[in-house]
Amino acid sequence: MGHQLHQVRVGAGVALVCAAGLALAGCGGNSSDSKAGGSKSPSGSASPSRSSSSSAPSSGDGKGSGGRDILPGLPSASEARKELSGLTVAKPRPMTGYSRDKFPHWAQQGNKCDTRETALERDGRDVKRDDQCRAVSGTWQSFYDGKTFTSASQVDIDHIVPLANAWRSGADQWTTDKRKAFANDLTHPQVLTVSAASNRSKGDQSPDQWQPPSKAAWCVYSRAWTSVKSTYGLTVTDDEKKMLTTMLDTCTS
Repeated sequence: MGHQLHQVRVGAGVALVCAAGLALAGCGGNSSDSKAGGSKSPSGSASPSRSSSSSAPSSGDGKGSGGRDILPGLPSASEARKELSGLTVAKPRPMTGYSRDKFPHWAQQGNKCDTRETALERDGRDVKRDDQCRAVSGTWQSFYDGKTFTSASQVDIDHIVPLANAWRSGADQWTTDKRKAFANDLTHPQVLTVSAASNRSKGDQSPDQWQPPSKAAWCVYSRAWTSVKSTYGLTVTDDEKKMLTTMLDTCTS
């Protein structure tokens, strides 16, 4: 997660889609640790796309200012608690052999759009694209810190569960196809548009090591993190699980 613009077609039962609403290392246009998602991609024309917003909720209910879920497939707090209790607690696996290249991203989603551009359109408001599906204008509000941006070059696509963290918690044993699906997952709450600063600050750290600066984001963040780990069968550390429990306790419903 914490690099420049970084972050899915999931193997075995997970559809390739770009995440709707919410990071590992970066490169101009990627997200935090590294991610890519997969799902039906929207048109790649330069005409205005659907107007959508992803402002940080003050109620912790996971809804954006437009009343829609910030992330796709986001479980309720009670569902997330059940998923968390079912996760295997284990020590981090070694980083031996790790490379962001082992999590191919950003994947093409059709109509010249890749995972990053799809997430930008989903998470932004009044986004317009050129004939290559690049966002040329729009407004994005970073869920982690509440900052607003009017240029796509100022934001990153964050992998909620960073690529390196996934590697340490079981992805080292996956096939390349499954890692590609994970890095480009737009069906589950895995990729999100955030400020470049917050993405870099997060890096590949787990919830016990880094939390969104805006405490109002803790509820959604912990639900998303837990859901992704549960979906992909990844492990958590004891400290990670304890902090996720604390963050889930901030949920109002």
